Amino acid sequence: MPAINRTQSRLKPEGQLKRGLKARHMTMISLGGSIGTGLFLASGGAIHSAGAGGALLAYLAISVIVYFLMTSLGEMAAFMPVSGSFSTYANRFVDPALGFALGWNYWFNWAITIAAELSAASLIMKYWFPGSPALLWCALYLALMFLINYFSVRSYGESEYWFSFLKVATVIVFIVVGLLMIAGIMGDGAKPAGLSHYAAGNSPFHGGFMALLGVFMAAGFSFQGTELIGITAGESENPGRTVPKAIRQVFWRILLFYILAIFVIGALISYNDPVLLSGDVDKIAMSPFTIVFRNAGLAVAASVMNAIILTSVLSAGSSGMYASTRMLWTLAKEGSAPRWLGGLDRRGVPVASLVVTAAIGMLAFLASLFGDGVVYTWLLNASGMCGFLAWVGIAVSHYRFRKAYVLQGHDPERLPYRARWFPFGPIAAFVVCVLVMIGQGYAALSGGTIDWTGLIAAYIGLPIFAVVFLVYKIKHRTRIVPLDQCDFDVQQIPSAK
Repeated sequence: MPAINRTQSRLKPEGQLKRGLKARHMTMISLGGSIGTGLFLASGGAIHSAGAGGALLAYLAISVIVYFLMTSLGEMAAFMPVSGSFSTYANRFVDPALGFALGWNYWFNWAITIAAELSAASLIMKYWFPGSPALLWCALYLALMFLINYFSVRSYGESEYWFSFLKVATVIVFIVVGLLMIAGIMGDGAKPAGLSHYAAGNSPFHGGFMALLGVFMAAGFSFQGTELIGITAGESENPGRTVPKAIRQVFWRILLFYILAIFVIGALISYNDPVLLSGDVDKIAMSPFTIVFRNAGLAVAASVMNAIILTSVLSAGSSGMYASTRMLWTLAKEGSAPRWLGGLDRRGVPVASLVVTAAIGMLAFLASLFGDGVVYTWLLNASGMCGFLAWVGIAVSHYRFRKAYVLQGHDPERLPYRARWFPFGPIAAFVVCVLVMIGQGYAALSGGTIDWTGLIAAYIGLPIFAVVFLVYKIKHRTRIVPLDQCDFDVQQIPSAK
């Protein structure tokens, strides 16, 4: 076993992508990945379902789990910065079949997300241009997302930095305005809004435990995207320093933004106000953010929030294209995808993987235009659990990574970044993610009769993942990697074969 030290984690393996992302890029990419329509639109529905107190508790709990996952991912990514992190870590520390399944699972998730963001962008543009063809806006924004990723990793990093900066600035302004309204400094007649909505009716915890569980799942979806830092680590200038710095900053900022924003919404809008149920991309005027800004006297609130949410959609789509392209490239380099997808151009961009990913996103979008979108709906349902499966993979991989690292005689203190809450962190994250995944189908079972369509839609992602895992495992006869044989050589990316 070769000696392991801090300098190894900064080595660039031969044939890898160019390290063009700075610390500020990585911080904003991870931060911006979790601030989007989930906060701007869906947060209102969370408060309506579980009450202001229930929504706060659910998002706070998920924030803690996300912290555990981020530190787990950060420990591995700082030591072994590769663009296909989830796939590579599972290959080395768990089972090559799990790495194969996680890689394709994550690629599929983001490829379908691109289509979803294209649909959202076309709906948002109709706010300003009613009656305009959806295909026009789809083609325009797909081209924009493609070009952002085509020129270089630095162009993606810069665009995502400013997209995220705009979202963060909006949330900060919203929190400040909201707190001023609560104090009575802004708003109609400057009458203090106070915290009366938190005491009204069932506002603290509306709907009971199952409503809380439902919001817990919604909160999990809202935070998905923070794991992008594991993908970007492979192209950061100095992952041994930038990854830990980004992780330390991102968690507290996400916690601050989400918890304070939901606190403000719960204080200013009653949990039983019907507008909280109307959060969707075609109803920007009903966004909790829009309502609060409008009540504060900002007449152009709807148009401003429409523009902000459009940038969020573009940010999510661009990040989806980046993440899925890098994952597909890594799968090709590891022998788990056609070899020609592993090529790089002179700028270090995996153009072949980028073109294929963009084409799949476009085809999925076109599926939404035919047959009442049945095919597209099922694709979205199939990708619904992909993010949680990736989180489970991170937790399992980190647990075995640390166990193997210590067993092979290495000192955790020498790691570029060390997760403080091991082993509690990855174990807690694993348990919570599994419980959330199990609870996905509760709504389909809670009625008088079983909603079989809803039940299948909720869980279809699991059997697909299982089939991919088992087919690869049986075909290649893989086995769980013994801890004393886990490979810590950061200079070589192993083949999945």
